[in-house]
Amino acid sequence: MGNCKYCGQSAGLFKSVHKECQEKHAKSANKIISFISEAYLRKTDLKSIEDNITQIAASCFMNDHDKTDLIIKGWTDLLETALEDGVISEEEETRLLQIANHFSLDQTNLDQDGSYTRFIKALVLRDLYNGILPNRMNVTGQVPFNLMKSERIIWLFNPVDYIEQKIKREYVGGSAGVSIRIARGVYYRIGAFKGHPIEKSHAVHVDTGILGITNKHIYFYGHNKKFRIKYEKIVSFESYSDGIGLQKDAVTAKPQIFVTGDGWFTYNLITNLSNQDF
Repeated sequence: MGNCKYCGQSAGLFKSVHKECQEKHAKSANKIISFISEAYLRKTDLKSIEDNITQIAASCFMNDHDKTDLIIKGWTDLLETALEDGVISEEEETRLLQIANHFSLDQTNLDQDGSYTRFIKALVLRDLYNGILPNRMNVTGQVPFNLMKSERIIWLFNPVDYIEQKIKREYVGGSAGVSIRIARGVYYRIGAFKGHPIEKSHAVHVDTGILGITNKHIYFYGHNKKFRIKYEKIVSFESYSDGIGLQKDAVTAKPQIFVTGDGWFTYNLITNLSNQDF
């Protein structure tokens, strides 16, 4: 005989849960998540929301850990709603922070699935859209970049794959060569030739390292490659789902690609920084 994992009472042979308890638990979980939405949309008093959540959790044998997870889920759902237009307003930011602070949700709690990082990224982009130099990232320890006095690190990506576009030349339409007799004992040999050249571009992984974005430069620090690029030296950008490509203003410059894992944020961050004079 097994006991129900919710109420602790006997659940029957080879069973670990009562169907009624499971359904009640699921409904209660949805209620708790919806209470967080209500706290945001209706601007309901957070203390009364907390009391309702505590009451619901107790009625369905929900422990504190499960209750906290549901509050985090509600906060994350609110964030996704706020991000539908790509930008978080100051009002949305304030309310999200109020909810997080009231329920003692820190960055570790909220960033289990990367939600808090998405939240900060949206605030960084909002600052740039408003002509404000962002100061949202706390960098601990020493960065491997030789920053200028007027430089500020806006974002660090780690790890990042650095890829270059290489040009490979191939020849098609070649011939093994033939000999043509011109006169007795004299032959004119058409030597073997390779045909006409075709250039093909292919991506080559060069290194993996840290990508630093500042108000003045793009920095890359890897095991094999270390360099920085001034925004004014970049002539074009290309967006990718997982990174950004750029082309420098130099005859011998090769197209460069940085795989950050978040192409939308990387592209918007770098292009906006390149268009402003901070």
